[in-house]
Amino acid sequence: MELGVHLPLADLGQGLPSGRGLRTYAALTADLGFTAVAANDHLVWRTPWLDGPTALAAVSGHSAGMRLVTSVALPAVRHPFVLAKGLAALAALAEGPVVAGLGPGSSRDDHDLVGVPFEQRWARCDEAVRLVRALLAGEPAPPGRFYGPGGTRLAPPAGAVSVWSASWGSPTRLRAVARDAEGWVASAYNTDPARFRTVRAELDAHLRAAGRDPAGFGDIVATTWVYVTDDAATSRRLVDEVLAPLLRRDPGPLAARLPIGSPEHCARVLSDYAQAGAGTVLLWPLRDPLRQLELVAGRVRPLVAA
Repeated sequence: MELGVHLPLADLGQGLPSGRGLRTYAALTADLGFTAVAANDHLVWRTPWLDGPTALAAVSGHSAGMRLVTSVALPAVRHPFVLAKGLAALAALAEGPVVAGLGPGSSRDDHDLVGVPFEQRWARCDEAVRLVRALLAGEPAPPGRFYGPGGTRLAPPAGAVSVWSASWGSPTRLRAVARDAEGWVASAYNTDPARFRTVRAELDAHLRAAGRDPAGFGDIVATTWVYVTDDAATSRRLVDEVLAPLLRRDPGPLAARLPIGSPEHCARVLSDYAQAGAGTVLLWPLRDPLRQLELVAGRVRPLVAA
């Protein structure tokens, strides 16, 4: 299992990062041996949030060959033609591969801002995934219900971008992922290693039914909030007072399923994902991002390897 990181785009109590701060973060990520750097996508959230695709472009020259991942970008909110054009530009700027993780988004506010009915998010996302994948491959846009009669090509295309799709694991969504995408993006705060193993097995069955080889179909566990500390009171406070209110989740399950706490607890959570077969886990430090990357690399990752 590989470990990657999220760019710290949200203000979680220490302000928003600067461009220099993001580039320093990306460079340290590469130096410490992480293999991917990712950006989540919201127009608005419950706290200030930098634009994800723009931030990825800002660090593309400092990624040292790591994968750049949108985790996930919202084609229904951004419009698939606009997003495909941006992803093609990112691929041209990047020093390594680009993974276009796409999803419908979970925020009604994002959709309301751009006049897209929230109830249409899944149908629009399914159509958009097929459209973005075709455009990036240099193929004509397929006709669709929401995005025109088709026929348009992206110039220049970006065949090096692989298009992955997000799902929390319903049978309908897994069939769509198996049909339309090149990989699966799961959400760490909406699952756990046991659930991941079960859903991955279900996804593999859908892939085989679609005539596709599961061995060549990747997966990423995204938005894995992390904070390494030997102080139990600190980890409890971060979950109870910062993360749970932002996510509107019960703090108890969050504390158990996320690597927030002692190095041993963090390593146990990540080891469980490794044993469940996860390909890549993307970590997002809750505070002190540079120091947290060093702690994960120095105190947690050796225990996972062991």
